[in-house]
Amino acid sequence: MRAKEHRAVRAELDTAARVCLERGGQLTQLRRSVLSLILAADRPLTAYQLLDRLKETRQGVVPATIYRALDFLRQQGLVHKIELLNAFVACHEAGHQHDAVQFLICQKCGIVAEIEDRRVSNALKHAAEREGFSPSSAMVELEGTCEACSHSS
Repeated sequence: MRAKEHRAVRAELDTAARVCLERGGQLTQLRRSVLSLILAADRPLTAYQLLDRLKETRQGVVPATIYRALDFLRQQGLVHKIELLNAFVACHEAGHQHDAVQFLICQKCGIVAEIEDRRVSNALKHAAEREGFSPSSAMVELEGTCEACSHSS
């Protein structure tokens, strides 16, 4: 998988700006820059990788600024945090509210695929109910080997 073309990133940024406006938020220049880097990347990016890349073009950017931008982008449904990697990826369906999402993380190449399989979501929901547990979120992260890496081994 290669990084997205500039035109595709630009179109997704326009969609993101519209989603933010519809929800009463604003995709500021900094938030737009952070999201642009995430959208263009072919791998998840950590906050410090984002910081390093932004420092190339912007002065005075500090970690807290990046984390605030990431928090906003997550709240708007534009990015996801991959907990296992402590890194961020763009949501494949900008602004879509997920009931549950699953991520497939390749341990060899670092690619992350986002899926939303209702069967997995329902199985987790029913298992939680049987235990009397009320989940506040249901994100599943699976580590393994992607198809491309499996074939290259």
